[in-house]
Amino acid sequence: MSKISYYTAEGLKKLKDELEQLKNVERPKASQAIAEARDKGDLSENAEYDAAKEAQGLLELKIAKLEEVVANARLIDESQLDVSKVLVLSTVKIKNQANGMVIKYTLVAESEADLKTGKISVTSPIGKGLLGKSVGDIAEIQVPNGTMKFEVLEITRD
Repeated sequence: MSKISYYTAEGLKKLKDELEQLKNVERPKASQAIAEARDKGDLSENAEYDAAKEAQGLLELKIAKLEEVVANARLIDESQLDVSKVLVLSTVKIKNQANGMVIKYTLVAESEADLKTGKISVTSPIGKGLLGKSVGDIAEIQVPNGTMKFEVLEITRD
């Protein structure tokens, strides 16, 4: 059974663009590399041919996995999301109860996560701990070195 993943329009477009790149650019390159290696003579002792065949196999596996992800992807209608609770695509301002530090995160699908831009996955420990919380709630999140407590200060949609 395949896992359904939810994406923003931007995230789904990136996935589809990557799939097109692999199919229309990388696949022909792999075929060309095999053809060039085959032209170099005896296939039984041709390491270049073996490497090209292996690279093609890995590329085809990556394409198949990406096709499955795209097939099971669902687009999130941001206008239908409840702003009173933390959900996917919520931008959440939280306060660390231990040190008073205030952090702002946007919860996104796993493939769209990028900590540098403040996007964390809903499957990460912090993401899971924040889901369903409302403003004023305290999220107790299990991390490798214990439990962290975050107070939800603000929930918005960007």
